[in-house]
Amino acid sequence: MSGLAGLLAGRIEPGVYRWHAESAAADLTESVAVAGWSLAQIREVAETKADVLGAIGTALGFPSHFGRNLDALWDSLRDLSAPTVLLWETWGAAAYADRAGFDKILGVLRDRAAEISEDRPAFTVLLRGDGPETDLAELG
Repeated sequence: MSGLAGLLAGRIEPGVYRWHAESAAADLTESVAVAGWSLAQIREVAETKADVLGAIGTALGFPSHFGRNLDALWDSLRDLSAPTVLLWETWGAAAYADRAGFDKILGVLRDRAAEISEDRPAFTVLLRGDGPETDLAELG
């Protein structure tokens, strides 16, 4: 077992991964739901840190008072109530436009993915699509 199936089965650690699978959105939604996870998707192009934070907040259904800063992102990610996959298909635009801002957001996403407990369900980010080189592992 490898890739997304392994992740959803708990055999691969949650994290932030590059992902090149061509799964259709409907198939992906069904696979994630059957495993008891939620799927959130960022499809809109966001290039500034504030726009990316807004896109993440929208995708994950954060409350309207979400502050669009890194502290608010961290707090809101810690409030997720179900295992969640965040599929970010337009990440490359943000990484090319504002690499420093992108890296800061990625750091928060990585920290939250590493935090799992009874109170903190699993959280994983899949970066699909073109973008600059990263040090992220590939999810096969």
